[in-house]
Amino acid sequence: MSPTIGLLGDVMLGRSVADHLARVPPERLWADELIELCGSCDAVVGNLECCISERGGRTRRIRGKPFFFRAPPAAVDALRAIGMSAVSLANNHALDYEEPALLDTLEHLEAAGVAAAGAGPDVDRARQGAIVPVADRRLGLLAVTDHPADYAATPGSAGVAFAELTGSIPEWIRLELHRLRDQADLVIAFPHWGPNMTTEPSRRRRMLARELVAAGADLVAGHSAHVFHGIEWVDGRAVLYDLGDALDDYAVDAALRNDLGILALWRPDREPELELVGLRLDFCQTRLARGADADWLTARLERACAAMGTHVQRVSEQRFAVGPDERI
Repeated sequence: MSPTIGLLGDVMLGRSVADHLARVPPERLWADELIELCGSCDAVVGNLECCISERGGRTRRIRGKPFFFRAPPAAVDALRAIGMSAVSLANNHALDYEEPALLDTLEHLEAAGVAAAGAGPDVDRARQGAIVPVADRRLGLLAVTDHPADYAATPGSAGVAFAELTGSIPEWIRLELHRLRDQADLVIAFPHWGPNMTTEPSRRRRMLARELVAAGADLVAGHSAHVFHGIEWVDGRAVLYDLGDALDDYAVDAALRNDLGILALWRPDREPELELVGLRLDFCQTRLARGADADWLTARLERACAAMGTHVQRVSEQRFAVGPDERI
């Protein structure tokens, strides 16, 4: 039977979300309907855009850095509430409270049974992808970020799996994808790439996606923009350039609608292979998109995907079958 793998974008559990966690049970960050939907998946993968710790001080590595995200240990229960199997830590907030907080994050995730990729106590372990069981298969997850270089792990210090991604993908990414390809049945490349608040991938990221597929990724799913992008098929593999946000306390741009995201349901051996579910991010809680929100999301998704030759079929209020042509 084909597994169902859920993919979420940025999950930020710090700042006001952390304050909210002090007042409500962790599962209340998600609507019951979303918990049920994620619970039907064989695995759920997301980008954890914060550290989980009670230690550390705000980093001084980046001059003028405006935002620092740290969540309390209870945040792991919010991840478990939606069945999170693995997270990426390769992003621009993993070291917001320096190495002690990042190391705590790795420990809290391991204790909760949530695999982590994209960060580690040294560069070799930061670059090592995670392999997690999914039904009767194994899923390999490679995580990388193109910002900030100041957070990069080194041979002697903790940090994230950083790559500039201004040219071709570096050799270590190719080698790690090859390793995952040998040891896992399915491989996801999960990059945190590009600037915030963009509505489409750059030409460079579209070229990089082709390199990731050629190196062994069965699916590419990106994040960072806080706004979902269109989807493209590359050599028969789906590329989700940006999933948008999944949970946060961010200010909402009325034009870009960063309060709307997507949950991608990937079923590698079934048709349609890819289904999207529209999400609405309320303040410190996420639910399924409905009404005018679902209609806005539909129109935006159809435009963004059409520009890449991808067909979108709305199958219910906030659910969409997505494929390379109309035979979905």
